[in-house]
Amino acid sequence: MAIEDNPQARVKYGEELRRRREAAGLTQEELSQLAVMSRTHIAHIEAGRRRPDIDDARRLDQVLDTGGFFVRFLPTLDGKKVAEHFAEALEFEGKATTIKEYAPKLVPGILQTEAYAREILSSGYPPKTDEERDKLLVTRLQRARILDNFHSPRVWTLFDEAVLRRAVGGPAVMCEQLRHIVALGESRRIGVHVLPFSAGAHSLLEGFLSLMWFEDLPPIAYAEGLKSGRLLELPSVVRQCQELYDHALGDALSHRKSLDLLRTVAEDYEHEAQRAHHP
Repeated sequence: MAIEDNPQARVKYGEELRRRREAAGLTQEELSQLAVMSRTHIAHIEAGRRRPDIDDARRLDQVLDTGGFFVRFLPTLDGKKVAEHFAEALEFEGKATTIKEYAPKLVPGILQTEAYAREILSSGYPPKTDEERDKLLVTRLQRARILDNFHSPRVWTLFDEAVLRRAVGGPAVMCEQLRHIVALGESRRIGVHVLPFSAGAHSLLEGFLSLMWFEDLPPIAYAEGLKSGRLLELPSVVRQCQELYDHALGDALSHRKSLDLLRTVAEDYEHEAQRAHHP
């Protein structure tokens, strides 16, 4: 399918352009002058009404210093963007009013920084090309946009301490990632709890779990393992998953103490990164 036949993909491209333009502190008019494009054309791209051509994408990459991101994104907007087993759960995630997740090994997708997500998506097997990785990266970063609305969905995340200690991408990437989570927790946008190693065995050892509630639908659960995932809708099973989550939460640190631990580990990573640059 060509990109011009994929309006949803054009919208995602436009949203990413707007996000990166604003992060660079540029107005549409300022970007248009630097990239030698009309302001109207940029406005149409950001609104998902127009597809940039390859020259547009190259100029945008140059001005916004995105390392070829928009060029690589351009031809890869069609096709599968998420693993098949997660596609249906992703649709529910966008409609949820409340999300509670347990993360056993990695930071959940909606909380990942760009650098952390890129490292995760670059480390799979079989290896992905830059184009394949960036297609998945854009989708993952778009998922995080559900946090832009302060009030909905309400999000609680229960981390195993292993998530904090696994140095994905190295100390600098981990420092940024953990401080991103701290910032969300300090702003009261999300609730954060850490299950410390000292808790020992607990009820959620089997793997990732996401619980979702909705305004006009019954709650569901999504459980994920290696190359597989299950959307659980049977009320009795969903209740069991909720009970497992609550039981594990009882062994976790409080929100305040969890943020304190995240800050401490982030500082350790920062010092490690500094030592690596200045041995």
